[in-house]
Amino acid sequence: MSETARSSKGGKSVTLREVSEAAGLGMSTVSRVIRNHGSFSAETRMRVMEVVERLGYVPNRLAGALASSGSNLVGIVIPSLHNIVFPDLLSGVAAALDPVGYQSVIGVTDYDLAREEALIQSMLAWRPAAFLIVGLEHTDRTRSMLAASGIRTAELFDTDGEGIDIVVGFSQREAGAVSARHLLAKGYRSIGYVGPDFGTDPRSAKRYNGFRAVLSENGLDFVDQELLAGTSSTEAGRAALERLLARGWKLDAVYFSNDDFAMGGLFHCIASGIEVPSQLAIMGYNGLDIGRFAPQPLTTVLTPRAEVGEIGARLILDGSPSTVVETAFKLVEGATT
Repeated sequence: MSETARSSKGGKSVTLREVSEAAGLGMSTVSRVIRNHGSFSAETRMRVMEVVERLGYVPNRLAGALASSGSNLVGIVIPSLHNIVFPDLLSGVAAALDPVGYQSVIGVTDYDLAREEALIQSMLAWRPAAFLIVGLEHTDRTRSMLAASGIRTAELFDTDGEGIDIVVGFSQREAGAVSARHLLAKGYRSIGYVGPDFGTDPRSAKRYNGFRAVLSENGLDFVDQELLAGTSSTEAGRAALERLLARGWKLDAVYFSNDDFAMGGLFHCIASGIEVPSQLAIMGYNGLDIGRFAPQPLTTVLTPRAEVGEIGARLILDGSPSTVVETAFKLVEGATT
């Protein structure tokens, strides 16, 4: 670790040596505490952190990273910040990283694998302690870079595919299949679909395929579908359902790829006088608060977003062996089916 750091008080530079002298401990001990690496007692940690707080010592992580082989940075790569799913994931990650002094560097791909590749290449220059990445789909070069780096990597939210190192999540295909079985068990047979373009979000595509496979097993298929480009939103979902119904199909249910779209569909039904679920059933995915607390609660699949983030972060920091951890999702029957 670099000896010099920025101070948060008055711009004065505070050194690691000053922290060491104020704490009455050796510089190596103080460095171990601040980096949260190596052995030290709880009493020593409290002693050092009290001095750090009092002096306003802020480690210069860039200098530290350049002076050693790594840093306390964790690279986190997510598809979007527009969907509350990913801030929920980040809250779980923070629950694991913050108490041990690791800092998150967040990159947003907008569901673009080439952008993901560029972000990861940029982050690798900082030699992060680990990576947390949403999804299993990457460019060949991204996989090669991560494998060659030797940096621990956890891929999150999906277990339908081959992981690089640690994988934490659940089967997206099975989540779609469970949704289909629910609608069929309720007696719905003429089912439409609203979701993103399949090239945009591979996890939505897997759920779609899982749902469709169950329909096929029962001699059915989607009657019609609306595939959307751009950001998920209630506005887009409302407009998509309006277009879908305007084509004249006699649908009795619509499966939406996420709760944002599904709530938009519900709003369209309310505005158009379509009774839900007697005239049209609506099903979403993710279990967002907006759906759970709606006057007519949404039928959906509740996903363990914060849990996935926290487990993934803990595994990469604990030095766990490469593994696949299956987390449980839950079908929540609301008032829309």
